[in-house]
Amino acid sequence: MIRMVSGGVCAPRGFQANGIHCGIRKNKTKRDLALIVSDCRASAAAVYTTNLVKGAPILVTKAHLADGYAQAMICNSGNANTCNADGLKIAEKMSALVEQAAGIASADVIVASTGVIGQPLNIEPIAAGMEELSAGLCGGAEGSGRAAEAIMTTDTVAKEVACTFEVGGKSCTLGGIAKGSGMIHPNMATMLVFLTTDAAISPQMLQKAIRSDIEDSFHMMSVDGDTSTNDMLSILANGRAGNEPITEEGADYEAFCAGLRAVTHELCRMMAKDGEGATRLIECHVDGAADLGTARTVAKSIICSTLFKSAVYGADANWGRVLCAIGYSGARVDVTKIDVDFASAAGRIGVCRAGSGIPFSEEQAKKVLTADEVQVLIDLHDGDTGAVAWGCDLTYDYVKINADYRT
Repeated sequence: MIRMVSGGVCAPRGFQANGIHCGIRKNKTKRDLALIVSDCRASAAAVYTTNLVKGAPILVTKAHLADGYAQAMICNSGNANTCNADGLKIAEKMSALVEQAAGIASADVIVASTGVIGQPLNIEPIAAGMEELSAGLCGGAEGSGRAAEAIMTTDTVAKEVACTFEVGGKSCTLGGIAKGSGMIHPNMATMLVFLTTDAAISPQMLQKAIRSDIEDSFHMMSVDGDTSTNDMLSILANGRAGNEPITEEGADYEAFCAGLRAVTHELCRMMAKDGEGATRLIECHVDGAADLGTARTVAKSIICSTLFKSAVYGADANWGRVLCAIGYSGARVDVTKIDVDFASAAGRIGVCRAGSGIPFSEEQAKKVLTADEVQVLIDLHDGDTGAVAWGCDLTYDYVKINADYRT
């Protein structure tokens, strides 16, 4: 049984974290440097952005994870360290500073950065803050909370979650923190996601698990259609739960994947709901698809539709935009079979049956769409497969935020 718990990345045994303001950001009230450490070397895995322009930290992290192990994660916000001539040198220096301050080999450090692209990252504030960052490492909600705050950019809320589950008779915990509000249309994960677990699992199976998971989690989320240069999801598994190490598929692997899914799906909801300028989470459920690819394509097309996102902002039950998005998605569907409903805490209302409009109360529809979490329910009536995607409405504030993001 999966049970949600508090503590984020520090909920699993053997993990501590911290986040401080070191001076990368001019705003001294915002934390801008985070560190997460395991008390022992851990199995490690990661997935990265498919954008051809990649931040220097990604290249360094790929090299550090070549052997499948790591022990720490360091991340700064306020500067992406991307498209900089000395970017690789700075990213390597960040991991060297972790070794110097925390005694963890630099080759066992995952490095990440997020913020403005194309501006040099000054290593001096990071170096000056490392002693404080390392000395302040702590467990529980406090440590995870500090780290979650330190990786935020335009996020309005910190995003952290954790759960417990059983593997081979042993209680295991998996926790995560994430940042992501804009530039979210991932082809791998999203913005930055850091996961920790005390489950024992080989690096190979850990990589397999996260690679499979993102197909139904972070791949199914979009805020604005822009894929970041610094997207990365990384995970450490230190084995402190004491379960027999997972080295192949089977019941234990499936139990681990279920716990992973609980955390990643909740982080997806949090990130989509906190999209830049957003006022509503859009959750699209597609059922009755002939195959999984069709279900995913339809769901993703709907939550990516600029016109539909705008309609949700206006609480306008313009279901024609839903059909339109399905029609250009590329999915092979029979449009004369499609049913569409809208739902929220305010109720559920049918707006389309068999590809055609039906009478409905505009007043009731507006109440449904005014809730802060809106579901779009699609039935393709062509099979028994489904998928879920997450997005948000498109508001004036999205343009305002990104019109002066750099300045």
